[in-house]
Amino acid sequence: MFSLMFIVFIIGYLAIIFESNIKISKTASALFMGVAVWAVYSLNGFDILSLGHSHTWHEFIVGHPDANSISGASNFILDTELHSHLSEVASIIFFLLGAMTIVEIIDRYQGFKVITEKIKQRSRVKLLWIIGTLAFIMSSVLDNLTTTIVIMSLLNKLISAKEERWLIAGIVVIAANAGGAWSPIGDVTTIMLWIGEQVTTLSLIKAVLIPSIVNVLVPLIIASFYVKGQAVKPILDHEETKVFTTTIERNLVFFLGISALLFVPVLKTWTGLPPYMGMLLGLSVMWTLTEVISRRKDEEDRRRLNTGYIIKKLDTPTILYFTGILLAVSALSSAGQLDLIAEYLDKHIGNIYGINLAIGALSSVVDNSSLVAATMGMYETAQAGSSGYLSDFVQNGDFWTFLTYCAGTGGSMMIIGSAAGVAAMGIDKIPFGWYLKKISWMALIGFLSGAITFYLIN
Repeated sequence: MFSLMFIVFIIGYLAIIFESNIKISKTASALFMGVAVWAVYSLNGFDILSLGHSHTWHEFIVGHPDANSISGASNFILDTELHSHLSEVASIIFFLLGAMTIVEIIDRYQGFKVITEKIKQRSRVKLLWIIGTLAFIMSSVLDNLTTTIVIMSLLNKLISAKEERWLIAGIVVIAANAGGAWSPIGDVTTIMLWIGEQVTTLSLIKAVLIPSIVNVLVPLIIASFYVKGQAVKPILDHEETKVFTTTIERNLVFFLGISALLFVPVLKTWTGLPPYMGMLLGLSVMWTLTEVISRRKDEEDRRRLNTGYIIKKLDTPTILYFTGILLAVSALSSAGQLDLIAEYLDKHIGNIYGINLAIGALSSVVDNSSLVAATMGMYETAQAGSSGYLSDFVQNGDFWTFLTYCAGTGGSMMIIGSAAGVAAMGIDKIPFGWYLKKISWMALIGFLSGAITFYLIN
């Protein structure tokens, strides 16, 4: 059982990594993997319990009438564990659904024109710095995936030359991942750690902001030597330039949407409610506002701007992908594989910086959200006041804050290593080999520069 679960997990991950080669959606592979790993665990639960390997289970089931036999106890515990993990998965999924819907509403109401219309610069170097800075700032609020999608759409309207656009797109991937690493709502990994209470908002910003700035600043400086002259703007068709919202409507939706996202950590601090509650509250306010605004539109625009219609157009496969990943990792956590990996890392690496650098390197080829989910299962948050090695694992300890940096920015080293990279690759057909040759080395230097900065500061 123990080995078979891990084999199923590895096969599922290989299917995700080589999605473009096998022509099977990574969402389908992730969902199959998530259910299959739990199925293997469930089918072998009887053997584990009968061998007495889990005294904790025996202690837990005492007094429960549904667990008055070996098989009944096995089913009872597996069901309890699955539901326990499902509550954690659901909190992340609800958060993402709310955030993605708010961002999509802003986009549908052309709210991002508030930013994009301000960019008049034609110098390639200045465009590089403007867009890189914009991606870094936006991703701290919108998340790195959404930011990349928005910026890539902008790039296609600003630059016609393909490889010139790809170079800036590579910087956008680095900047979006770095910007998402220091914000509690900027990336799925930081969302997971924030919801799991391994980190808190102000401590995360304090520890990771400067390393993240260094992470993007170094590649920006290097890339500046490779871009010269003036950018040529492409000719856009009528559909891309059509405006169907007023300036007041765009500004109102944009600023209210951003305010709703920023209010999430505030509500958590005030009330103690989990972050997804704040996100759902923000969505309800946005939904109400847009219902009022769209009443004055003609039938076609009203249908396009209707929030119910917008929700149907969300990137549901991405949501289901994260669901599959998180389910698979939770099964490995319940079975104890993650504990063994943690012990191996402690024994052979032995310090939190080396462990997190290894996780950062892995995140360039393996999805960072699953790595963080696995790490959260491998290491428990130590109690406040712990001393020695354990002090690094307390809430806001160096282990967790450095993990947000490494897992969040390490994915930039490969184009398949982050949601931002995969989005850029799909939107502008950036070849894997081209990114590896032109961008990966800059991302590596930026990653190591930020890591050194984190170490020196903390």
